[in-house]
Amino acid sequence: MASPLIQLPLPASSKQRRYWVEPHGSALALALAQAGRDHASLVVVVTRDTHAAHELEAEIAVFAGSDTEVLQFPDWETLPWDLFSPHAEIVSQRVATLYRLPTLRRGVLVVPVATLMQRLAPRSYVAGSSLILRVGERLDLGSEQRRLAAAGYRNVPQVNEPGDFAIRGALLDLYPMGSPVPYRIELFDEDIESIRSFDPDTQRSDHKVDAVRLLPAREFPLTEESAKAFRNTLRERFPIDPRRCPLYQDIKEGGAPAGIEYYLPLFFEHTETLFDYLPEPALFVIGAGALEASDAFWTHTAQRYEQRAHDVERPLLPPTELYLSPQQLRERLNGVLRADFVSAGGHPHALALGTQPAPLLPLTRKGEAPAAALRGFLAAYPGRVLLTVDSPGRREALIEQLAGAGLQPATL
Repeated sequence: MASPLIQLPLPASSKQRRYWVEPHGSALALALAQAGRDHASLVVVVTRDTHAAHELEAEIAVFAGSDTEVLQFPDWETLPWDLFSPHAEIVSQRVATLYRLPTLRRGVLVVPVATLMQRLAPRSYVAGSSLILRVGERLDLGSEQRRLAAAGYRNVPQVNEPGDFAIRGALLDLYPMGSPVPYRIELFDEDIESIRSFDPDTQRSDHKVDAVRLLPAREFPLTEESAKAFRNTLRERFPIDPRRCPLYQDIKEGGAPAGIEYYLPLFFEHTETLFDYLPEPALFVIGAGALEASDAFWTHTAQRYEQRAHDVERPLLPPTELYLSPQQLRERLNGVLRADFVSAGGHPHALALGTQPAPLLPLTRKGEAPAAALRGFLAAYPGRVLLTVDSPGRREALIEQLAGAGLQPATL
């Protein structure tokens, strides 16, 4: 087996924190993909923001290939106390990741630091609200319709996105949270006769499967019992007039008002955080600037709370009930396997990985022969060079440009 291009020395215990100088370009993703192979459990990469998380996820997936899974736990992409809810696909990905994390043995999870600070539903809710439907089992459509509605699924005329379901005669169309495709469940009397995936655009059935797993459609329960408990807690916590509180009335009528996610703690006796979902011994890799970003997020959140906390018709939970503070975050991180990326000179014992920025090699420049800069680099560079593009069409276009400059690369 070939030696890794970059291999980081990993910490052996929580008392042995490692410091690494952040490498240039995609070398960071290459190093983290290798860490995912080397570490005996999950590697959790904490980034400064959502943009950095998305970029790093995509790059790690390229280098990890099929032997190391790269997971997402996306941010809601809403600001604290916004009056709208996250997109269904975001919730679907989050619920699917929360369900899998406790039993995951290896992989790489990339998470923005503000998302790591969030207080979440307890593990018992996610695990206890899942269900498997299998071919040959009995299924009462009336009971299932009520159960799906209680789990947060939407009864719609046609299934299009995660969290939708539709009943037509002896057919149940269902788009489970966390699933890449919807399923069509066909009944014979009250027995499940077949389960097939289908295309939501054409509505045509596709592949047969033996079973499908259903995860909750929200990160909180909205059963009749939980809604009643929510209303009682809301009255106990805040001096509201229920008749003038839209939030109270919407929940009473069985709805899920926009922005209800920022009242999640009122649905549970206690909350947990992502730390509680992770398998041991997870390795945390703290990206450069991530902890500073947690301080900035906390300050911004406190300011938003002060600006909005005086609306008696929509009382707000304080930041401490929705997030870990930066101090609490640091305390949790101090007790885990951990490595920090720092800038050059950021720590006296930080290990430099010996990378350098890629040169600028424009294919055309006024007054020069085509690809002159690239030809000069290839003549001086002692190693091999890999050129990557984002599609087969771009690859063919690049091959034509290089051929015009007298270069004929091998294709992969």
